[in-house]
Amino acid sequence: MELHNVTCDSFKISWNMESRGQDRITHYFVDLNKKEDKSSNKFKHMDVPTKLVAKAVPLPMTVRGHWFLSPRTEYTVAVQTATKQPDGEYAVSAWSEIVEFCTADYSTVQLKQLLLKAEAIAGRMLPFTVFYRNQQREYFQPNRYAQCCRMLPSVKDNSGSHGSPISGKLEGIFFSCNTEFNTGRPPQDSPYGPYRFQIQADLLFNQNTNAYFGDFYCMYTSYHYVIVVLAPSGSKGDIFCRGKLPALDRSNNCFLSCGEEEDGSLSFRHAQDVILEVLYTEPVDVSLGTVSQISGHQLMSLSTLNAKKDPSCKVCNISVGR
Repeated sequence: MELHNVTCDSFKISWNMESRGQDRITHYFVDLNKKEDKSSNKFKHMDVPTKLVAKAVPLPMTVRGHWFLSPRTEYTVAVQTATKQPDGEYAVSAWSEIVEFCTADYSTVQLKQLLLKAEAIAGRMLPFTVFYRNQQREYFQPNRYAQCCRMLPSVKDNSGSHGSPISGKLEGIFFSCNTEFNTGRPPQDSPYGPYRFQIQADLLFNQNTNAYFGDFYCMYTSYHYVIVVLAPSGSKGDIFCRGKLPALDRSNNCFLSCGEEEDGSLSFRHAQDVILEVLYTEPVDVSLGTVSQISGHQLMSLSTLNAKKDPSCKVCNISVGR
C-alpha cells in the first residue's frame, strides 16, 4: 500500500490487488485511526466509526474530509476490498498491512483563508513608533547572551493554529507594537515580565524588510491574535517564508504597515482590533534600544506561550481543522 499527495486534510491511497476478480470488486473499506500516544485518553469510546466505505474507483483514490483530518497529526491506515461473487454474496479480503503517516502543515491555500478571516476583523489602523518586548530582568543582563548583548532568535513554540507552518520550525524573536487607544503609547501591562526593551520601528521594519502573514487564532477568549513575520530581504528567515506564507504588501495591508512620507521618513501603523505578535527572524542588538521597568501589572492570563487555539471559534477557524 502506498500513500501519495498527503496534505493537511487529505491523501491519495493505492495498493496492489490480484488481477483475478478485480472486475467484481465493488467497494473499498478504509480504516483510519489517529495514532495513539502515552497521553491519549484511555477512556475514549472504542465504537466511534473509523471506517470509510467507498465504491470501487480507479486507484489511487483520494480520501478527504470524511474524518475531518487535522494537520500535523499522525494516523494509521489499512484497507480491504469487497468482491461480489457469482451467487450474489460478497467476499471481503483480509486487511492490508497498517501504514503510518503524518498530515502536512497548512499550505498557502489554507493560510490565505485564515488571512481573509483576519482581515475581516482587523479594524482601523493606528500609528506607532516603537516595537517592544517584555521579559524578566535577567533576560536583558549581558551574561544572558552568547554574543555581546544580542537577543537571539529561538524556535517558535506550538501556540496558535495546529497547522501553522512556522510552529516548531521558524526561528525568531517576538515583539509587540500595539498601543493604547487613548495615549497612543504601548500599554503599561504585560504578561511576559516587568522589564521592557523598546526599539525604534524603522530599525526592524523598513524598505529592506519583507512581511508575511503567519497565523490567526484565539485562546477561548474574545481576544484574537495575528502573527506577522518580519524578515530582512534575503535572510534565512525570508528564504523560509517564501512559498510557505502569504506575503503582505509592506505599505498596504490590514495588520502592520510601513509607509514613506514626503520627506523620506517612514511611518508605521498597526491594526486596532487584533493583538499583533511580530516575529522578527534575526538577532537584535540590545544597544539599539532601551530597557526600562514598566509600571503596570504582569497579566499572565494574556500569555500566548504554547497556547492552544480554540477549535470551536467561528471567527478564526477554517474548515480543514484547527
